[in-house]
Parts: sequence; C-alpha cells; structure tokens
Amino acid sequence: MTKSKKSEFRPNEYVVYPAHGVGQIVSIEEQEIAGISLELFVISFEKDKMTLRVPTHKATEIGMRSLSSPDVISQAMKTLRGKAKVKRAMWSRRAQEYEQKINSGDLIAIAEVVRDLHRGDDQREQSYSERQLYEAALERLTREVAAVSGEDELAAAKQVDDVLVSRAAA
Repeated sequence: MTKSKKSEFRPNEYVVYPAHGVGQIVSIEEQEIAGISLELFVISFEKDKMTLRVPTHKATEIGMRSLSSPDVISQAMKTLRGKAKVKRAMWSRRAQEYEQKINSGDLIAIAEVVRDLHRGDDQREQSYSERQLYEAALERLTREVAAVSGEDELAAAKQVDDVLVSRAAA
C-alpha cells in the first residue's frame, strides 16, 4: 500500500470497472469501516444512477483499469469486422462464457461477444437471453468507445453499428 500505487487513478478520470463498465471517479475519500480507516475511490456510473466505493489498495487487484488506448479501440473494431465464431456447445455454457467475457472488462473480449451475437436483418431472431447479453456487451463497448473518443454515446453507437453493418455486407 505505497503512496505511489494509490495515485494511479485520479478524481474526474474515467475508469473501467469490470462488472459495471465505464464510470467516473468523483472523489477519493477516507471512511472508517469496522474500526479500520480505508481510502476509497468514489466512482459514479451516470447512466446506471449508481455510485460505487472501491478501496484504493484493491482497485487494480479487482481489475479496475484506465480507459483503453485508441489502439485497443481500433483492435476491438477489427475484432467486430471478423467472422462470428459460434461454438456448438449448449447455449447455457456459451451464455456463461459470454457473461464472463462481458464482466472481464477486457474490451477485445467484449467486442468478440458483440461480434458473435450480432444478427443482421436477414438472420433468425435472437432469444431473449441472447438479446440481453448482446445489448449488455454492446452498451459496454459503446460507452468505452465514446469515453475514449470524446464523442457522445450516439456517435459511438453509430460507429460500432457501421462496422457491424459493413461486415454483414461483405
């Protein structure tokens, strides 16, 4: 718990929390919990109207990270252009894998889920659970693309959608 380790994230900085996606550090506060004084990151997830408090010394351990670099974003877009890889395993097993990828916080893994679950207009309907996973992955991807590019989510969603549509046309 050295001082230099704690300064990795700063107030007003956007970060990615694996289970919730992109949030903004509002402040760093001291709080006494069970008689122990803890330093906590206060992270706001505007879209979900949620605030999360994460102990500063646990942040990297649980997978909290800074936003992806533009290189990683373009790599994610390249992943979206790829051919969907759908395993022949049972849906429950695939769904579990997709869920793990979404909650990993890894942008490339999230892009893989979006790519694999995306349906063009000419393809069969998605089941409810497929659609739920697809939308969760798409939202995580879109929010991070928006935060990195400085655009609003609508522009980022259009950018992601354009890539998916161009793939279908190819």
